[in-house]
Amino acid sequence: MRLNLEILGDGPDLVLLHGWGMNNAVWAGFADMLAKRWRVHMLELPGHGCSPSLRAGSRDEGGGTHGHAWAAACLAVTPPGAVWVGWSLGALIGILAAEAAPERVTALFGIAGTPRFVCGDDWPHALRAEVLAGFAKQLETDSRLTLQQFLALQVRGGNDTRPVLRRLRQHFAERPDPAPCALGIGLDILRDADARAAFGALRCALHWSLGERDTLVPVAVGEDLHRLNPACKLSIVPGAAHAPFLSHAASLIRWINAFPS
Repeated sequence: MRLNLEILGDGPDLVLLHGWGMNNAVWAGFADMLAKRWRVHMLELPGHGCSPSLRAGSRDEGGGTHGHAWAAACLAVTPPGAVWVGWSLGALIGILAAEAAPERVTALFGIAGTPRFVCGDDWPHALRAEVLAGFAKQLETDSRLTLQQFLALQVRGGNDTRPVLRRLRQHFAERPDPAPCALGIGLDILRDADARAAFGALRCALHWSLGERDTLVPVAVGEDLHRLNPACKLSIVPGAAHAPFLSHAASLIRWINAFPS
């Protein structure tokens, strides 16, 4: 399986990974600004946008297994020594890729991401399991409605909610709908994958940006991330929800471009 890859610009290599249910159209404008300095490699996750799904029969239990398979597919089409930037689920896949092939990831920038999306007794700043369970149940009957509701959840609490949601919906509609099986696997990864140990062991440069008003990845998880890996540099985006690269694009561009190439 070879993922859909789109390249912009000329410079040091930078990989962009979108979140669950989305596609490369979500980077419109943002990738153009990055391409003024970087050679930007935009990847669409398996079954999203124009990327093929995992082959039939490959789905089994365990988000970690799926997550590592998706990370391997991303590594197969990306240049060595690149800077990786992952949003939400894309940040989790980036952690797994850096764990699997540390020599290929020079730095990992996480935007509204976390090594574990579901809360537990020792991981309080995360989603309740029943939230993802509700999406999974609804996905069985109406995948389009599920995605639209998920898009609305991503902007809840942030500044400029309506224009950001409008842009998210526009970007989503610009590519083929994600495959239902890929959406299910993506939810499995979000529900089951626990990359905290991997995150703590990473030795590449780590930069994490969290939205002050994010309801999916609470800003309080920043303290947990720093405990896992004290080398991780945190940046909080005031007034931002789960898609700060849309609502606060200029700030995020400066944040990434500050990394030495």
